[in-house]
Amino acid sequence: MKTLKTVSSIGIVTLSLGLGACQKQDTAVTNTSEKQAAAPVKTLSIGYQKSSLNLLVAREQKLFEQQFPQAKIEWKEFPAGPQMLEALAVGAVDFGSVGNTPPIFAQAADKELNYVGYEQVPANAQALLIAKNSSIDSIQALKGKRIAVQRGSSAHELLAKVLQKAGLSWQDIQPIWLPPADARAAFDKQSIDAWAIWEPYLSAAEQDAHAKVLIDGTAFPQTYSFYIGNPKFIQTYPEATAQFIHGLNQADQWVLKNQAQALSVYTQSTGLQPSIAQRVIDKRLKPSPIQTLTPEVVQAQQQIADLFQQVQLIPKHIQVQSTVWVAPSKP
Repeated sequence: MKTLKTVSSIGIVTLSLGLGACQKQDTAVTNTSEKQAAAPVKTLSIGYQKSSLNLLVAREQKLFEQQFPQAKIEWKEFPAGPQMLEALAVGAVDFGSVGNTPPIFAQAADKELNYVGYEQVPANAQALLIAKNSSIDSIQALKGKRIAVQRGSSAHELLAKVLQKAGLSWQDIQPIWLPPADARAAFDKQSIDAWAIWEPYLSAAEQDAHAKVLIDGTAFPQTYSFYIGNPKFIQTYPEATAQFIHGLNQADQWVLKNQAQALSVYTQSTGLQPSIAQRVIDKRLKPSPIQTLTPEVVQAQQQIADLFQQVQLIPKHIQVQSTVWVAPSKP
């Protein structure tokens, strides 16, 4: 019995020591996680396009310097969303703004991304343009025509909807895959018959080239633009996404209160003529808040993805919801 008691005592002591070690290890892991969560962002790389007014204002007003006081803020301009998402996928961009289509193509190509916020797109902010002397008088007359579009952009999705509405397929037209600047040059030379494009290139072509709108986004359901994040960056800095969205909404409120200054920021940043920049800003929703994705917005994106798979624009079925960022719950 004495031996049994001795063995039992040793076992209890050993168990206690083991539990103590586990508790210390758990505490160490917790402390490490807390340190990682609290670690300040050192560098924040933001991708933007000429149409990204909130980001342009945030840059000019140094709003992200306020949100990330210890970080170096880097700004990288891209001609369209697909190019920006390429940079995001390799870690060269942490957050950026894109249209509705680029994330779908990126996800279908197995590129890592997270949807972190959305903004409503004015219905007339994208359109299918034709030359002022064009003989095209209906969307059905697009059959056999050369149509320029940036592959994987929001205009790509607009063109897909236009073809569907016209009862045409991609085999019925000649898509000419061009980024906006090259497409504008081709449009001016009339080496293409039509051009699917978004702002501010849309207003510039209307004013400078006297382009005509054959059909625009008002013919279709509400669409959205998105703010996208790099999943690895988001995981490393769990609080950064909410800070980023807060900075964007600060920019939106600033635009609302400072219309004349916002026009100046947009004009200087894009190099556009003030009259063109004013047309773009006049189309903007006021206010135009940035919010985390709702089920309705996710469903709208899923419908685009399903359409693209159906017409074989993407190689496989994707689940948009799987890439949507969910804000961490507060303790």
